Amino acid sequence: MAVILVIEDEINVAAMIRVCVESEGHICHVAHNGNEGLDKFCKLQPDIIILDLMLPGINGLDICAHIRQFIKSKQKDPYIMMLTGKVEESDRIIGFSTGADDYMPKPFSPVELAVRLRVLLRRELRQQANSEGMIETRHLLIDQERRIVHFKYTNHTTEIVKLTTLEFNLLVVLAKRPGRVWSRSQLLDIVWGIDYEGDFRIVDSYIKRLRQKLYRTDATGEKLDKTQFICTAPGIGYSFTD
Repeated sequence: MAVILVIEDEINVAAMIRVCVESEGHICHVAHNGNEGLDKFCKLQPDIIILDLMLPGINGLDICAHIRQFIKSKQKDPYIMMLTGKVEESDRIIGFSTGADDYMPKPFSPVELAVRLRVLLRRELRQQANSEGMIETRHLLIDQERRIVHFKYTNHTTEIVKLTTLEFNLLVVLAKRPGRVWSRSQLLDIVWGIDYEGDFRIVDSYIKRLRQKLYRTDATGEKLDKTQFICTAPGIGYSFTD
């Protein structure tokens, strides 16, 4: 599940996009002018921005440039999909040069929009999967380079948690974005691959196994809940917390 910000001044178009985004299982926020859009970007830190080029006041190109400048101050770097009634090549080139990741001319179909959103989100998942380093939470130390997970007890001792390749990959995806809810289809895309054609319930089976392997009694004698690390979002998927 992604957070998507729509900056579009046409009420009917914005409403259509909201329906499309929410039908894909994502959270949608809407702004109807540039100033409101920039304000919501700073507050919401969205994964994707769907940005109209022709806006009253600050136009889409200027908003796109502002957002890319904000990234220098360690704001989140979202994907930007630019919408426009213009179809000239020069307009597309200008849009890409200011930092747009995708460009879709109006009018467009909800089906095409949904497909483009899935493509952008798959890029994000793959980039996250390929980035290496150490992930540290309250109880876990995940070494991505050596592919080792250490459980950290409160008495400062550690224990290696033995995981299979798929279990490790699944944990990394979840732990990199604490609190983010991942749908089963998103987890299948990144952990099993987009060509996987098996039962999506395999995700549930691996989550169960992962919970069992992470479950243990802390050094204080307190037993951690089996859902301490992986929470279920009913009807949606799973998230990581520690």
